[in-house]
Amino acid sequence: MLQKIDHLGIAVHSIATARLFYEQVLGLTCEHEEEVASQQVKTAFFTVGETHIELLEPTSPESPVAKFLASRGEGIHHVAYACDDLAGQLVQAREAGCRLIHETPIVGAGNKQIAFLHPKSSHGVLTELCSGEA
Repeated sequence: MLQKIDHLGIAVHSIATARLFYEQVLGLTCEHEEEVASQQVKTAFFTVGETHIELLEPTSPESPVAKFLASRGEGIHHVAYACDDLAGQLVQAREAGCRLIHETPIVGAGNKQIAFLHPKSSHGVLTELCSGEA
């Protein structure tokens, strides 16, 4: 079952540049940065209430985020929902006819287990399901 919106992923060309907006304009504090080699991105996290903002900077021109930036520019990349049973949520999505990008969970930022649903099955929104703590 879905529990809450965990985070909004925002694709940026440069975390260093984008951090200035989040810190100076919005007054947020960057809680941590990390590189997720399997996804070919650097990430930076900010918290607003119970929701996180995840900035995503590609580390390779072949990364999905780099391709997103090339075709759409900077902006919201995905919406992530925390769930208490990630495997069960994937089964439910598959049985409902949803196209899965990940058939089984993979490790994402903060060692969370994550899986993505294809935007063609979710009305144009790349949807991430995640479990575990960041």
